[in-house]
Amino acid sequence: MKKVFEATYENHQIQIENRWFRGEKLYVDGELQDENLGLSFRGTLQGLIRNKGNESKSIKVTLGGFFSIHCKVFVDNVVVSSFQIKSN
Repeated sequence: MKKVFEATYENHQIQIENRWFRGEKLYVDGELQDENLGLSFRGTLQGLIRNKGNESKSIKVTLGGFFSIHCKVFVDNVVVSSFQIKSN
């Protein structure tokens, strides 16, 4: 089962893919930033957003859950998006 979470931060597209047995992936503006392989009930992904001045901000994504999937996106340690999808 594949779940996709999407967020926008300062005109940057952040996409998180969660697949039960293939793990999680973090994309920023279509570029793969981090991935976890295999089955996990809690995962963390990390990446960077670069602005036009080549300054960077850190991204951290936390994923977890058993009966529902929780996903939180942090930029410079501040929550910018939070999702919850219940499994059927």
